[in-house]
Amino acid sequence: MTETLLIDRDGAVATVTLHRPDALNAFTRELRIAMLDAVVDLSRDDSVRAVVITGAGRGFCAGQDLRELSEPTEADPFHPIVADLNKIMLGLIEMRKPVIAAVNGVAAGAGAGLAFAADFRIASRSASFLLAFANVGLTLDSGTSWTLPRLIGTARATALALLAEKVTAEDALNMGLVNAVVEPEHVLPAAHELAHRLAAGPTAAYAAIKESLNFAANASFAEALAKEDELQSLVGQSADHKIAVAAFLAKEKPEFTGR
Repeated sequence: MTETLLIDRDGAVATVTLHRPDALNAFTRELRIAMLDAVVDLSRDDSVRAVVITGAGRGFCAGQDLRELSEPTEADPFHPIVADLNKIMLGLIEMRKPVIAAVNGVAAGAGAGLAFAADFRIASRSASFLLAFANVGLTLDSGTSWTLPRLIGTARATALALLAEKVTAEDALNMGLVNAVVEPEHVLPAAHELAHRLAAGPTAAYAAIKESLNFAANASFAEALAKEDELQSLVGQSADHKIAVAAFLAKEKPEFTGR
């Protein structure tokens, strides 16, 4: 944890808050490194069973802070930035526990990519999304070329990327980009409610479900079937599955352990 990134724990739920409110939580190298460290640490922490990501103040994340690019210290200033962002997004996509983005304001560029890499997006009615890359003469990064078409389809993703126009929370909901839109004061409570619900669930099964969906995105149907068979055999031996079966037979509510 640094001044630019805060981590709070409430039981099995960890909340990661990007904390550069005066800059709409835009990424600097310090914030990128802190975020990457947080993703790695939370992925390894078995006591954390769900993660919420949000931003301080009126923004979620405005993307990369362009002031870092105005005074480049390397011949290729983009590579170290993109390398950091790639590790963050890959860590979120592969995290073996649910991730919820509480989008409290603007999510632009890499900030949009951060939200898209989560499993759920709860948006404030005042939130917006913007793939701003074309506006500054750049191409997509932060995994948005992979995540966005899978969320809303290639045609809509192409339009959002090329036109670089702001998408309101309501439009995002209508196109399936977010799971829910709530009043600004309810964004974090709604995300925490969902996170606690997921944290109490069969997180070992959730991990397998995420792995199965990610694998199938680039696999043939036969390969997807084989991966499902492999993962079902693993989770079929899990403690959570046995707990669920016993609870079903006893007509009781299961208490999952995540194992």
